[in-house]
Amino acid sequence: MKELIVELKAHIAESLRLEPEKLETLDPSASLFGDGLGLDSIDALELVVMLEKHYGIRITDIEEGREALASLNALAEFVGQGRSES
Repeated sequence: MKELIVELKAHIAESLRLEPEKLETLDPSASLFGDGLGLDSIDALELVVMLEKHYGIRITDIEEGREALASLNALAEFVGQGRSES
């Protein structure tokens, strides 16, 4: 799981054009939106595109997206489940 989180941090930094250092110190359980990393709805769309591009995983439902994009831990779990289903 830790390797996947590191990989996701790199993809997020690239997709959102963030400094990798900003993600290095982020607690994996912290929110990606609001007070956590501070992402917004446009960033959420970019993350959805990143998931499809790098992992072949589609988010088809708003509630599923909210849960998957809640934190790095949630995102890693979502990607892990998506990998095992394919």
